[in-house]
Amino acid sequence: MPPIFTDIGFREILDVAFVALFAYGIILWMKRAKAGLALAGILMLGGFYFAAREIGLQLTAWILQGFFAVILIMLVVLFQPDLRQFFERIAAWGLRRNGSSTSNETVTCLVEALSTLARRNHGALVVLPGKDPLERHLEGGVALGGRVSSPLVMSLFDPDSVGHDGAMIVEGDSVTQFSVHLPLSKDFEQLGQLGTRHGAALGLAERTDALCIVVSEERGEISIARDRVLQVLLDPDELETEIKRFVQTRQAPRTGRRPLWSALTANWIEKAAAVALALGLWVMFISGGEGVQQVRVAPVLVDNVPPGFEVTSVEPKEVKVTLAGPRREFYVLAPAALEVRVDGFLTAFGRKTFPIGLQDVSHPEGLTVLQVTPSTVELTVRRRAKDKAQAPKAR
Repeated sequence: MPPIFTDIGFREILDVAFVALFAYGIILWMKRAKAGLALAGILMLGGFYFAAREIGLQLTAWILQGFFAVILIMLVVLFQPDLRQFFERIAAWGLRRNGSSTSNETVTCLVEALSTLARRNHGALVVLPGKDPLERHLEGGVALGGRVSSPLVMSLFDPDSVGHDGAMIVEGDSVTQFSVHLPLSKDFEQLGQLGTRHGAALGLAERTDALCIVVSEERGEISIARDRVLQVLLDPDELETEIKRFVQTRQAPRTGRRPLWSALTANWIEKAAAVALALGLWVMFISGGEGVQQVRVAPVLVDNVPPGFEVTSVEPKEVKVTLAGPRREFYVLAPAALEVRVDGFLTAFGRKTFPIGLQDVSHPEGLTVLQVTPSTVELTVRRRAKDKAQAPKAR
């Protein structure tokens, strides 16, 4: 196991798990918001920033650091609705907000009424809320509070009714509002030549987890919009199946646990990316952040040897250096990055003993030298043979 992971305990695992869960939510949100390319671009810029900082490109790192601040503001402005939805879903999940219970009788009434409206080519738009709050997406509307029934639904969407162009909100077994205006979608690829009702249904399905049911007055078709997807249904039986499936996933208690392997493999690419991101952040910023002291061995190298001389011995050849700094700096400390350099110029005048100061130790910037043992070295030099032969003889 790499030394950087030797100090991982339960607390560190829990820390990484929480960050990975948060990163997983952000990745899924970026995927839903179709901002994958924006995320990839930010990650690439982040990689360039850390690379520039590591190799000492100070100007580049400074510019990228300022650019990240601008990007953060831009993202908040551009994705403000999606960010708000993201935090609302976190709150709904934390508070375990569930929708009102919808009975099979209500489902049957909705299917019968909407099927009749489709046969008569009368348009309709029905919304079944999920766990996301809808209030901020709705405009207008008239409060009703009546129990769902086929005559009520058909009367609300009768062409002569004042509010037949709006949406009807069904919570549990009650019609809470009608003649409600919904936000319109700009996904013209899915909408094509479809009308405003379809655009409103898809618009709400893009912003919430609600199920929106549309009856087209031109084609007499029934469509549903959910999770950003607009789908045309073939018959009333398929509509009943979709409503019951939605109601079950929204409110039905779980009778059994999801298989572990299925839970792990679902969206496994996003989960692996989230874990890798969390682990990378932990290694980069947290792991080994506490200050420690360690003693390492460093070779003694002699610089500035006088011309015509050569070093024959260095005693000792290695010294012990006491270093202080973050633990992670020691994880990546290469032996070649630590050495002691002694100025040997005075050996030409017969000097043998040289002190070693803290400033003579070459080391990474993230570490501090506290002590060198021993604090002196002895150097022995001699003239090179050819220089000795050429030296003038004494008279």
